[in-house]
Amino acid sequence: MNKLKRLWRYFTSPEMILYIVFGIGTTVINIAAFAVCLHLLRWTWPASNAAAWILSVLFAFITNKLYVFKSKSFNACILWRELAGFIGARLLSLGVDYLCLYFMITLAGLNELLAKILDNVIVVIINYALSKFIIFRKK
Repeated sequence: MNKLKRLWRYFTSPEMILYIVFGIGTTVINIAAFAVCLHLLRWTWPASNAAAWILSVLFAFITNKLYVFKSKSFNACILWRELAGFIGARLLSLGVDYLCLYFMITLAGLNELLAKILDNVIVVIINYALSKFIIFRKK
């Protein structure tokens, strides 16, 4: 029962709730940008994914730094370390993103937008773990 209580406290903590709220925002930006580039601009899914990644990473860095993990320092060394770590971690999850999309779209024949939505579940989990335990960890 204690494990259940700890798990409940963890998932209802202010940090987790903020991460979920801004994570939803990041995911909406990612999927919307992907759809606009893919369907309106008629880009390929890999190019659409790159554009979506850039926009969502910018939004995610700002909201994760300031609101989720409350890293308020704008000292140049700290800011650049966080930004480099954040982009590095997001590049890692971008690799997973492209692999998932390749398998789902090219090999499994799923619709691009459906594949992007399913893929985001995996990417969000990876990004949270990297942000929480590596990039914005408390010293």
